[in-house]
Amino acid sequence: MKTTVVIICLLVALALVWLFIQGYLSRSGKAAGLDAGHLASCPDKPNCVCSEYAGDQDAFIKPVDLDGSSRAVVWPRIKQVIVDMGGVVEKEKGGYLAATFKSPVFGFVDDFEVRFDKTEHSLQLRSASRVGYSDFGVNRKRVEAFKKALAQPLLGNE
Repeated sequence: MKTTVVIICLLVALALVWLFIQGYLSRSGKAAGLDAGHLASCPDKPNCVCSEYAGDQDAFIKPVDLDGSSRAVVWPRIKQVIVDMGGVVEKEKGGYLAATFKSPVFGFVDDFEVRFDKTEHSLQLRSASRVGYSDFGVNRKRVEAFKKALAQPLLGNE
């Protein structure tokens, strides 16, 4: 019985150490950035969502339709919503913004990217984990929460 408890405690300790190491490793990296003027596609792992590629059923999330709002009006609000959600804006250039979100316990870093799409008059979004395989839906929930928060003052709802 004591041997079983010791083995279980060691396995739990190893799992925790591994999670902290993964959290540490995720801090070194950066957002995927733009690829030929578009957000990068998601890797073949369920820890990313992106609105640029409708053909990728598992990773696709709808872009934000700006309903006539100009970039000058919506851009400051985008940055404020990210900060209000606990993110940090890391890079901003023209119609592109990269931010990071850090998980509270293990310190996993996720990248959140926004691209102003002049052609479609929308916001293209991408949220992805830097390490690991699955994110248990965290990035999809983050994008949905961002879209909801962004829409509130623009549409005067809720």
